[in-house]
Order: sequence, then structure tokens, then C-alpha cells
Amino acid sequence: MKAIKVNTSSREELKDITTQVKSAVDEIGLEDGICVLYVPHTTAGITINESADPDVATDIVGQLEKIAPRGEGYRHREGNADAHIKSSLIGNTSRILVEKGNLQLGTWQGVFFAEFDGPRSRKVWIKAS
Repeated sequence: MKAIKVNTSSREELKDITTQVKSAVDEIGLEDGICVLYVPHTTAGITINESADPDVATDIVGQLEKIAPRGEGYRHREGNADAHIKSSLIGNTSRILVEKGNLQLGTWQGVFFAEFDGPRSRKVWIKAS
């Protein structure tokens, strides 16, 4: 297993970490198998989506804000209940097939770390087998 560090720069963002994931898989030495990504944070997540057009990530963050707006009278008193909800919607795991050492992503796909309570220094655990 390998951990990668992800530094986020705003409260909410989708940060493309595809290159870091590929580097981790290379370091692990996986040629053929499955790469499992896990985010050990309750206000962040991981997703695979289009990476060619940055407006897609912006749209996802914007729509999640409409679903779970910040400061809407939630019971959770830390002021980040919306971040917990968004994290639950996105999820904290993802799996990618690996063949001949290459992540089997679609033409337009990238791996995104989803930050909902930043900016912070976070991590993603990667297990490849």
C-alpha cells in the first residue's frame, strides 16, 4: 500500500490526481490487476470523471453546493455538515483496472480528489494487486 499527499487550495474543489495515482501504481510495480483508492477523511472523497474540460469539475462542485448548501441549519455544530453530506454523495473509494502497467481510464477520464472542507493537507491510500 502507498499513500499520496494531496494539498488542496480552497474549501471545495475537485483536484486531478491522475498523475500521482499513475506514479504510485508504477512504484508499487503493478502490471495487471486492480488499483483501489481510499480517502480516509469524512469531508473529502474520490471520483473518476472528465478531466479534459475543467468546467465539468466546476459544475459538479456547483451542483453539490445546491444539494447540500453550506450553513443551512444542520445539527452538526462544527459548521461543516455540508462537507460530510457531499463526501457521502461522492464516496471515499474508487477502483481502476490496470493492464500492462497502465490505468484503464477512458479517453476523457481522470481521477479527482474531492475536497469539501479545505484548504487542507490530505492523503489518499492506494492498494494495487
